[in-house]
Amino acid sequence: MTMTLLHSGKVRELYDAGDDLMVMVASDRISAFDVVMAEPIPEKGRVLTAMTVHWLGELEDLAPSHLVSADPADFPPSAGEIGGDAGMSALAGRALLVRRAQMLPLECIVRGYLAGSGWKEYKESGTLHGTALPPGMKQAEKLPEPLFTPSTKEVEGHDRNIDFSEAVDLVGKEMAEAARDLCVEAYRRAAEAGERQGLLVADTKFELGIIDGKLALCDEVLTPDSSRFWPAGEWEPGTNPPAFDKQPLRDWLEETGWDKTPPPPSLPPEVVAETSERYITAYERMSGRKIADWYGSKA
Repeated sequence: MTMTLLHSGKVRELYDAGDDLMVMVASDRISAFDVVMAEPIPEKGRVLTAMTVHWLGELEDLAPSHLVSADPADFPPSAGEIGGDAGMSALAGRALLVRRAQMLPLECIVRGYLAGSGWKEYKESGTLHGTALPPGMKQAEKLPEPLFTPSTKEVEGHDRNIDFSEAVDLVGKEMAEAARDLCVEAYRRAAEAGERQGLLVADTKFELGIIDGKLALCDEVLTPDSSRFWPAGEWEPGTNPPAFDKQPLRDWLEETGWDKTPPPPSLPPEVVAETSERYITAYERMSGRKIADWYGSKA
């Protein structure tokens, strides 16, 4: 069968593989301020895919997942069409064979530290997604307990932060509580693992779906695109620690005076290289593995 493109996002493409299976391909594209840059970031797609597989393995006793295989040998032969002239070699390390799921209409975010939009809300109202926090907290300060802070999935525009009662309205009390408990426990495990590697998991976003009647982890899991990783040695409450993500790209774009509307300015090679290095470092430090040992390595 010919694979049909089901969805193309800023970073990923999703293809119908038949028999309730799909092929999910992570590209090297990168976006900032909701605009996709023209220049790819080398190894980014492989890092996102390898990191997801690592965490799905670490969390498999906690919840099932959509993952069938990351081994190109297990993919349907027609998957090679996606890679064009390069065939499956173009997908190796960047693609996953996954099961279809009925996705929850929630972005399941867990925060362990006060950062990003959470810090902005706290400064204005002393709350985090409507939950009151102790007074006098500083930027990047560790929260008393990890908080489940969901948001909506908007087809157009930005997702909207909601409190737990609104999540209950969207998916029901039982499902909202199950999603919260699963995501908070997954975050706790990741945070503990990160601390052993000298990394702090400030926050992360999970995507959950129903597969065979069970709540399952789907899409990307605990990657630099869906999480905020900080080097523990450079964390200090009251500051904004450097993150293992696209921060060098954001910083450079801010300095250019770009108005954040397409087209974006061309990225200099040093920004591309530094961003790539941050993604690779995040994977290798968190997993204890080398990206060179993952599928699709050109080393």
